[in-house]
Amino acid sequence: MKLYDFPFSPNCRKVRAVAYELGIALDHVPVNLLEGASRTPAFLAKNPNGRVPVLEDGDLVLWESTAIIRYLAHGSALVPGARGAAAEVDRWLAWQLAHLGPAMSKVAFERIVKPLTRRGEPDPARIAEGTSEFHALTAILDAALADREHVAGPLTVADFALAAHYSLASACDLDVSHHPRVAAWLARICGRPSMQRALADAKVSR
Repeated sequence: MKLYDFPFSPNCRKVRAVAYELGIALDHVPVNLLEGASRTPAFLAKNPNGRVPVLEDGDLVLWESTAIIRYLAHGSALVPGARGAAAEVDRWLAWQLAHLGPAMSKVAFERIVKPLTRRGEPDPARIAEGTSEFHALTAILDAALADREHVAGPLTVADFALAAHYSLASACDLDVSHHPRVAAWLARICGRPSMQRALADAKVSR
């Protein structure tokens, strides 16, 4: 299998972490987003959205990170088979996509992307908006973790999806220490060899 990605991207990071957790070997093809590599005709032929990651497995060309991690983890313990347990995983995957990701992206764009791409000064109002949303959302996850070790009960793809985003919090100057259960959960997930490897990949790629 071949993975087109940019390791610093949280959506790519979660795919790498799941693959490492499951021992799935991937042939990594770097796509430098900062240089516009995802907008070339060759890449757009693989994903017309112009986004990473993209997985190729034989004739299958699959984009959207959540679809990719569910594909990689199909039949494993990271994707529960029971209806209720599967729905709980999907709930947190959807929450990450619809709420957490967009909130963090507001801050990441201002504090990370703008300086790297010379797109002007960070917008304090946009940072404040994203920061407020981040803490409100993280309080929800903190409450959910009151009676469980992982976001959906057992360790699942949802943990890697959320942790991949939360692992960028410090780079965005977003402090998770105000949410102790989330901080403890994040330390557990980021301490796993698979996540450590995905985090190390991001450092090398920068």
